[in-house]
Amino acid sequence: MKALLVLALSSLCATAMADEVPADVAQQQPAVEDYTYSMHLDIAKVISMSEVPNVCEVVPVKMEYDDSKGQRHILRYSVMGNGCSSG
Repeated sequence: MKALLVLALSSLCATAMADEVPADVAQQQPAVEDYTYSMHLDIAKVISMSEVPNVCEVVPVKMEYDDSKGQRHILRYSVMGNGCSSG
């Protein structure tokens, strides 16, 4: 009977500890870096890019990427929106 109780409690503890892992991973989200012209970019793989809004002005966008060492970065930079008509 005691062995069954110990087994039940240990499985509950393991489940509780497993629930904590995603929270630790979320805390490891990299800080957003602002792009400057003097920056040396080491982009090995682009993970995601934010959509460029349909406005006629300069807007900030973000790119998430991995460098050649496998470290994740988030870069914020400015682009011209897609809402301008040429003519």
